[in-house]
Amino acid sequence: MNQNKALRWTLHYLPAIGLFAGFILLWQLAVSVFGIREYLLPGPYAVWQSMLSDEIPWLSHAWITGVEILGAFLLAGVAGVALGMAIAWSQGISRALTPFLVFVNTLPKVAIAPLFLMWLGYGILPNMLIGALIGFFPVVINTAVGLTQIDQDLVDLGRVFSAPKWKVFLKIRIPNAYPYILSALKVTATSAVVGAVVGEFVASQKGLGYVIITTQSSMNTPAAFAALVWISVLGLLLYGLVALLSRLLAPWAEEAPR
Repeated sequence: MNQNKALRWTLHYLPAIGLFAGFILLWQLAVSVFGIREYLLPGPYAVWQSMLSDEIPWLSHAWITGVEILGAFLLAGVAGVALGMAIAWSQGISRALTPFLVFVNTLPKVAIAPLFLMWLGYGILPNMLIGALIGFFPVVINTAVGLTQIDQDLVDLGRVFSAPKWKVFLKIRIPNAYPYILSALKVTATSAVVGAVVGEFVASQKGLGYVIITTQSSMNTPAAFAALVWISVLGLLLYGLVALLSRLLAPWAEEAPR
């Protein structure tokens, strides 16, 4: 039974595995056939060697960036859900908050990053806040939509049983919003990665973004690509955790292999 399940999962993800393998193969062929110099575009094998090299403390830098990404994701998720619930709870709050949130979301995050660093100094916290600022808006919108786009019969049923507004909100509206919130969190999982790395680009002495900046200045392109791969791995891990959470909280909204 377990073997059959493992086979189904393998077949389910086989297209993605094949796409990654094909991309790496074409990448290596392009570098080899056209003789592209390593400082311009290193081959996959050179990048792999750099990832395993002791020249750069990869685990230390990956840990710093991972903490920043996770912190940004949690901040964006908590703030986004709370604001989305406030918007759905009251039309007055919605009219007050929505224009302000749209204004904040349209601000150029790269321009805000130096201000955060000036106010808060160097460290993990400014990069977390930048990542959270980039990723919170989809959570706000999806949470509000999920709480309001609901079958009116369910709301009427709660009223028939004289359920107070807060109980209808807790027992009916919030479960209905699970797929919307979890879908937004998947987007935020990738946005948090971008935000954390942007913060490291602006000013940082640790982290994978810092590695990219320093290795580019020394023309160590394989190491820069290796840092990009590590960043992608962290993003994939966080996305996978959110996908797993989606299967646990809202399995009806997930398409799992059967």
